[in-house]
Amino acid sequence: MRVKTVIDEDFINYKKPSFFIAFPDCTFKCDHDCGRQVCQNSALVNEPDIEVSFYSLVRRYMDNPLTSAIVLGGLEPLHSPQILIELVQSFRDVTDDDIVIYTGFNKKEVVDIILQLAAYKNIIIKFGRFVPDQQPHYDAVLGVKLASDNQYAERIS
Repeated sequence: MRVKTVIDEDFINYKKPSFFIAFPDCTFKCDHDCGRQVCQNSALVNEPDIEVSFYSLVRRYMDNPLTSAIVLGGLEPLHSPQILIELVQSFRDVTDDDIVIYTGFNKKEVVDIILQLAAYKNIIIKFGRFVPDQQPHYDAVLGVKLASDNQYAERIS
């Protein structure tokens, strides 16, 4: 699988210490919707892709006693739905820890993939594009502040 980065211990994107995997692709829908560059992750595009196996990611997570959740973000995990599902399945083969997926899609845009992901335990999705010039707000599901009013997280399973 191609990724942009892996952070073994992330304390920013979820209320639990997390293993963070940055997916490599995005259409920059947030930028397009507001007519200017606003993506906080746009610099990732220039980072080299890293090839890594599902097995090595799962092993790396399981070998770390500090982390208790997996966060999938990056650019846009839902641009690679089959890879996303395979990765979730790989983690589910060994753990039921929370898997948090950050997406800029709105819920109604990704109903099909939500239905597939709902078959797995403990899946949380953060929905919504970034909209500039809004106040950050606390999201109780994630336990962190999100950057714009329209963003929210939902436990789908």
